[in-house]
Amino acid sequence: MRKNKKNIVIENIKMHGAGAKGVAIGRTEEGKTVLVTGAVPGDTVNARVKKSKSKYFEAEAIEIVEKSPHRVEPRCVHFGVCGGCKWQNLSYEKQLYIKQDEVYNHIKRIGGFEDFETLPILGSSEQYFYRNKMEFSFSNARWLTQYEISSEENFGNRNALGFHIPGMWSKILDLKECWLQEDPSNYIRLAVNQYAVANGLEFFDVKEQTGFLRTLMLRQNSKGEWMVLFQLFRDQQEDRVKLFDFLLKEFPQIKTLVYCINSKQNDSIYDQHVVTYFGEGFLMEEMDGLQFKIGPKSFFQTNYKQALELYRKTLDFADLKGDEVVYDLYTGTGTIAQYVAKKAKQVIGIESVQEAINAAKEHAKLNGLDNCTFYCGDMKDIFNDEFLANHPKADVLITDPPRDGMHQKVVEQILNLAPEKIVYVSCNSATQARDMALMKDHYRLVKILPVDMFPQTHHVENIALLVKI
Repeated sequence: MRKNKKNIVIENIKMHGAGAKGVAIGRTEEGKTVLVTGAVPGDTVNARVKKSKSKYFEAEAIEIVEKSPHRVEPRCVHFGVCGGCKWQNLSYEKQLYIKQDEVYNHIKRIGGFEDFETLPILGSSEQYFYRNKMEFSFSNARWLTQYEISSEENFGNRNALGFHIPGMWSKILDLKECWLQEDPSNYIRLAVNQYAVANGLEFFDVKEQTGFLRTLMLRQNSKGEWMVLFQLFRDQQEDRVKLFDFLLKEFPQIKTLVYCINSKQNDSIYDQHVVTYFGEGFLMEEMDGLQFKIGPKSFFQTNYKQALELYRKTLDFADLKGDEVVYDLYTGTGTIAQYVAKKAKQVIGIESVQEAINAAKEHAKLNGLDNCTFYCGDMKDIFNDEFLANHPKADVLITDPPRDGMHQKVVEQILNLAPEKIVYVSCNSATQARDMALMKDHYRLVKILPVDMFPQTHHVENIALLVKI
């Protein structure tokens, strides 16, 4: 370890694993844990300490002494700056290995389970260009590189359209390319940026809360049809119409173009009125014969192909025979509920967001499913004794909660309900393991299946099957 007044540099530290949020993990000669950004498992690095805690260091790699055999060349020119795709420098095979190992360890260490089957992780068929929805922000305060800052040049045009810099919300990285959404996503974003600059349209100033152009969302379906959503801080009708008409002429793939005027302090559109400028204001998506209407505010899995595999595996785990009553907790827009409805007697979905429930009901009607019923309310409040008394007993329960997992009251009510099988879908295997540990006296964990929905990131989903003892 090298020290001076400003820097502590740990030299020749071997990265032996990966930790939370994709950081690499090593140990000092004294055995203290070091969490290193900019390194991958298998690297030997020199790392500068950024924070010193009693039990570990947080550090950044400043030199790769010996490259890991799992290290690959990142594809994106913005790698390491924008904060996304943090594992572009790690082979996909190693990404899958780490994700599977993380899920398995959470289930064993946090959940305390021993005897269960771990199925091989389900990798994504697409490692790039797999997202069907991307959101970009306009800013008149483009993030400058260290080279630009040190050059002392006067950068007159500081406009940018891209992603927020991690930890610096007011600074936007001006994206030249992005490998997450297939083209014409890049072409549309660049065309909007170039048109706005050429025509003197004001980019948003997040500090002063002024400007015209605020955010841009691009959404596509599996048929290659596109939705464009603009958030404008104020309405400039002539400028707006010219911009929209320009886009529609340049990109015939745009099926619908919508916008909203959002003059509040945050970018959330869920409380905003969205206006349809062109098209129907929504896209249609199909999943194994089911139709879904995707609007500008709709929640829909961003990796379509892998979401379909996730639903198929969830249905496999449920192993329905056709005469079961199924509860679907945290049903969202009812996608899983409707996917399993074709093999169930009745499906009851519960969700806290009214707009999602409205969409679920609309989709069920669209798909001719008369065996689906949906209820709106906070899960811990609506899923109570009275609810269970007024509805048929569930044979199978499917739950897909947010990252925080389920409230303890919800877990207790599931135990009161006592379905024969529970299929627990989770985007956070740590909280999933915590919740399942509360059921250990009543349920046996049969198997788990990790699913990679987001290649090049540390995120991983997991499906677990529990059977009543």
